[in-house]
Parts: sequence; C-alpha cells; structure tokens
Amino acid sequence: MNALLKLSRCIDACTECIGRIAVWFVLVIVLFSSLNAVLRYLFNYSSNAFLEAQWYLFGLIFLSCSGYTLLRNEHVRIDLILHKLPKRGQIWVDILGILFFLMPMAIAIMTLSWPVFVNAFLSDEMSNSPGGLIVWPARLMIPVGFFLLILQAISELIKRIGFLKGLCPDPTQRDEEASAEDELIKTIRLRQNDETAAGDEK
Repeated sequence: MNALLKLSRCIDACTECIGRIAVWFVLVIVLFSSLNAVLRYLFNYSSNAFLEAQWYLFGLIFLSCSGYTLLRNEHVRIDLILHKLPKRGQIWVDILGILFFLMPMAIAIMTLSWPVFVNAFLSDEMSNSPGGLIVWPARLMIPVGFFLLILQAISELIKRIGFLKGLCPDPTQRDEEASAEDELIKTIRLRQNDETAAGDEK
C-alpha cells in the first residue's frame, strides 16, 4: 500500500504541475480573444483560423484541467444523502463512484476517441471552414485529457483506500484559503468587538 501511496503522490505532483501550466493558458486565451475582437471591430479583419484557435485553447484548458479539478475536489457534486453519511460512508460513496461511474466513462471516451484522432492525423484532416486549422490537434486533446483524468482518478482511489486503512489523511479535506471578502468581514468584526469592549470599559 505504501508503494501505491507513493505512486499517488507522483500522480498528484504531475497533475498539479499540469494544472499550474494550464492556468497560464487562460491568460493566453484572454489576450488572443481580445486581439481577435480588436482586429474584427477596429480593422474589419476576421479569420476562421483565429476563431478556431480560440476554441482549441479553450478545449486544451478544459480537458487538461479535468484531472486537476478532481485533485482539488472541485467537481460539482449534487447530492441529498452524501453529507448526512459519516466520513467513512462518504469515502465509500466516492470509491464506488470512481470505480463504477468515473473510470468506465473516462476509459470509454478515451478508447473511442483515439481512432478518431489517428484517422484525422493520417488523413491530414482540415477544418471545413475556409482558412481553418488542421484538425488532429483538437482530436488529440480528447484522449489525452481523459487519460489525465483516469490517472488522477487512480490516485484518488488509492488515497481513499489509504484513508480507510488509516495510512493517509482525509483526501476530501480541502485547505481553503480565506477570500479577500472573508478577510474583510473578519477584520470588521474584530474591530467591532474591540469597540464594544472599549465601550463596556468606559
């Protein structure tokens, strides 16, 4: 189990690195989209290649960060029962969800999308839009993105089993940093308490 936990830490480190790199692509796509808008509205110039490059970048961010989002435990959860269960019950629900829902879905999409990429790569498939981009990089994002999600799912599964065995901390516990608004509210409340205490002393 210790070897598996070490593997999990390696996967987490890789996922964290990919996530931090992908964050910079958000800045790139914002700048690229702004440039595209300026060219279109000020210089009346538009390009299908520019438009497709935008959604290529968006797809890259979305797919490369799916594992990062799972690592951060930030995927949307809609449930009525989970939070009423004890912690071990919640962990078991996560384990079953990973094994019977997340993994089969991700493996199926990765497997089915790979031949689509190979076909696009071998045929040099181009966009149907005039002046558009070559298609295979976009096709490649799908199997790669789901492969990264599968790797992180394996890591999450290992950590949850490790937690049940008492070998690692709770993997669902998030170290949340207080937002600027929370810090402001805390400061205001402390100041009000100080003023109230000073008034009572008088």
